[in-house]
Amino acid sequence: MLTRASGIARSLATYHGIPGRQRRMRRFYSAFLRPGDLAFDVGAHAGNRVRAWRALGARVVAVEPQPDFTRLLRLFFGRDDAVTVLPLALGAAAGTARLGVSRATPTVSTLSQRWRDTVADDAGFSRVTWDSSIEVPVSTLDALIAEHGVPAFCKIDVEGFEADVLDGLSRPLPALSVEYLPAAHDATLESLARIEALGRYVYRYSPVETMTWDTSAGDRWVDAAELRALLDRRRPLGRSGDVYARHVPA
Repeated sequence: MLTRASGIARSLATYHGIPGRQRRMRRFYSAFLRPGDLAFDVGAHAGNRVRAWRALGARVVAVEPQPDFTRLLRLFFGRDDAVTVLPLALGAAAGTARLGVSRATPTVSTLSQRWRDTVADDAGFSRVTWDSSIEVPVSTLDALIAEHGVPAFCKIDVEGFEADVLDGLSRPLPALSVEYLPAAHDATLESLARIEALGRYVYRYSPVETMTWDTSAGDRWVDAAELRALLDRRRPLGRSGDVYARHVPA
């Protein structure tokens, strides 16, 4: 019980307790979201992005399978009619799946056993254990779109399960992001392949939680080949981040 409470407290401190982070987040996401836009937060966790997006006037669908964090999201946003909290995961098809839970570090709870096996040897995960598991319902991005509409922006941060989530999407979205972790480099390349299969996109990279753009390729959006080269350069640094994609209509 103490481990679980400590893990929740750590997430709250990390995502809501750092001065200035919400301001930077609002400024960063204002490039993607305007008042009245719809946003999907897939892997909403402690709701820091939900908070920022609501401040921008966006409507938010927050997807989170961990019961502790679903309860937190409902505590924070339950009276806000512009926020829908869904206690489930997303994947390639509707059904159920087992979520590996790390009670001490719940931010790395995941549906991907392969991802767990991949990062287990990384020094940054040396103290992480997935010490329990729960069965969770699974839906798809296509199902969410059918019910709520097409989001102007979709964040997907699900610890190595991003490509599976994208497998449940059959149309391009205006803009989206997926997590990048150097220890699971190939998982991001799989996600990139799924995105590229949906339509023509351009990309930018943001280092972990900085809410700034990497400018090593200049102050511009790049194609998939340039993004792969950028990630190859970032990989030895061992620092995670997020890949952002913008759809370029034909």
